[in-house]
Amino acid sequence: MPIDSTESNADHNTYVFDAESTTELSRLMTQDRITTQAMGGSFSGLTNEEVEGLHNVLDVACGPGGWVLDAAFAYPDIQVAGIDISTIMVHYANTRASSQGLSNASFGVMDITQPLDFASGAFDLVNVRFVGGVLLRDAWAPFVAECTRLLHPGGILRLTEAIDWGVSTTPAFEQMGALLNQALWRTKHGFSPDGRTVGLTPMLPTLLRAAGYQNIQIKAHVLDQSAGAPAWVDSYRNYEAAYAQLQPLFVKTGLITKEDVEQLYQQLLAEIHSDDFRAMWNFMTAWGTKA
Repeated sequence: MPIDSTESNADHNTYVFDAESTTELSRLMTQDRITTQAMGGSFSGLTNEEVEGLHNVLDVACGPGGWVLDAAFAYPDIQVAGIDISTIMVHYANTRASSQGLSNASFGVMDITQPLDFASGAFDLVNVRFVGGVLLRDAWAPFVAECTRLLHPGGILRLTEAIDWGVSTTPAFEQMGALLNQALWRTKHGFSPDGRTVGLTPMLPTLLRAAGYQNIQIKAHVLDQSAGAPAWVDSYRNYEAAYAQLQPLFVKTGLITKEDVEQLYQQLLAEIHSDDFRAMWNFMTAWGTKA
């Protein structure tokens, strides 16, 4: 399950995970890998001509840096930078870039809820994946405006967010997803009117249009997480780590007791381990060109 974009540690922290946690670092590495695979590559949706025109690329809320490293390896002529508020994530990403000899990959610590320390027009592409667990609904328009500042005219802003946290045929899995939707709604994340859905993806094209983007496109992605599917093991690890960390949030927001959520969690793990587990995760990318 997504909710990427590693924000934490600040007094105004709005990220629903602890970004300085090694558990979260490991989870994000797994999530990043299955996300890129489901999307069909680092620059899925862009034309060959658009990719060939890229020279300087920024990945916002990069976590452990998987997307940056993949892009830098596949396209050695592109300079790819990643930023994240987590010092442990950035240190890990820089270490991986050095060990892999990727001189065109770099990482720095920045808070995406604040103005970013880059010159205006510095990038050809700004990539953003799963910041829905960080940005409160009122922060989205300023965030898109700041990303727009970083792009030169004709640059591309690319936003990827979850449609759901996975859709399954099992009860505990569905209950956990419903708890997460409600928790995010109560903490003012997303745009759902009642907490029954994530409510983010319907807003992405609107946010791009409001910021003046042209040639806006959308692309849906789906990942089979069912028992026996290639992504099942990684999906299990993702849910195992995510919902273990999210339990205090569910209790804090008054949705469930500590005892009940722990019982639900154990039932969830048993369901995912069963041979008849069936689930799909749906997410979406929207992108446009700066006028």
